[in-house]
Amino acid sequence: MSFKKKVTGGILLIVAMIAAACGGTEPAATGGGGDSDCDTVTPVRLQLQWVAQSQFAGYYAAEAEGYYDEMCLDVTILEGAVEIVPQQVVAAGDAEFGIAWVPKMLASREQGVDLVNIAQVFQRSGTMQVSWADSGISSPEDWAGKRVGTWGFGNEFELYAAMRQAGIEPDNADEVTIVQQPFDMSLLLNREIDAAQAMIYNEYAQVLEATNPDTGELYQPEDLNVIFYEDVGTAMLQDHVFADAAYLADNEQVAIDFLAATFRGWMFCRDEFDACVQHVLDSGPTLGEGHMAWQLNEINALVWPSPDGIGVMDQAAWDQTVDISVEFAVLGSAPSDGAFRTDLAEAALAKVSGDSKGSGFAKADVEVTPGGE
Repeated sequence: MSFKKKVTGGILLIVAMIAAACGGTEPAATGGGGDSDCDTVTPVRLQLQWVAQSQFAGYYAAEAEGYYDEMCLDVTILEGAVEIVPQQVVAAGDAEFGIAWVPKMLASREQGVDLVNIAQVFQRSGTMQVSWADSGISSPEDWAGKRVGTWGFGNEFELYAAMRQAGIEPDNADEVTIVQQPFDMSLLLNREIDAAQAMIYNEYAQVLEATNPDTGELYQPEDLNVIFYEDVGTAMLQDHVFADAAYLADNEQVAIDFLAATFRGWMFCRDEFDACVQHVLDSGPTLGEGHMAWQLNEINALVWPSPDGIGVMDQAAWDQTVDISVEFAVLGSAPSDGAFRTDLAEAALAKVSGDSKGSGFAKADVEVTPGGE
């Protein structure tokens, strides 16, 4: 197994949508060599939304455990960065596969990029809005007149939909103050905003990993109020594997093999938790082991259970994502036919043995560590 650094090339035409995750380093890549039993090895590039972390654990595990090698694939995993838009990297031919949130991919598709969702890895949304318990904020209606943070760049879709559902127009400064939030929780910790956008697997943990100056101990969940978009009803599908339709027309078998190995990677991360965390640590994340363990635990809960098998789209969840996107002006109209397909994921699952649904999945107990170390 070889490891190599690589900066994603290509012209990035759209810079308005980036991944919803924290941390930052220069984009990098790791690659795996082919199996010696292969007559030929097919090079494949996967563009992530963000830097190395447990959000992408299944891909790193598939590489480290040799699952891609067994499929005769030489996979290069390209890290993301603020200026990298996976949809544009794939559309430009600088990666064969990409990871993005569904609304972001659909927004790119609406702009004329023929991308196709081929595997819906995350079955549910991990986005939340976090405020202090003493703020009195317990529902979207309570955001009226408040300072509400968001990363923007396409990550605000669930938030804006929830606001409009609650009768608050996010573009009207007389109704709410929208604050451009950095990719950390500093504004909330310093009480510069009333509510901060967070992912259950990342920024929420960053608050719990911080020391409460009033007690000298770590903050506790009871110090916070959280609003989950899954509970509000404006949750949208997030991490999925997509590819360009023209590429798929000539490379369906490559896509199937890539997905089969990837699914095995996510199953490994569910069943071999500690080993999977180590694979992530070996990929060079910017945050520590404690944070990566918390993150994997929460990521697993977004993937599992997968009632129809990992990667297979749930039509009801797709419909909700599209309906919310259209109703609250994320999209101008519903996407055309062909925006997603399940046949490749189903063919990949046929090549995978073991439990691909995780119906008995339960989260582990993960200890919060100071600073995520």
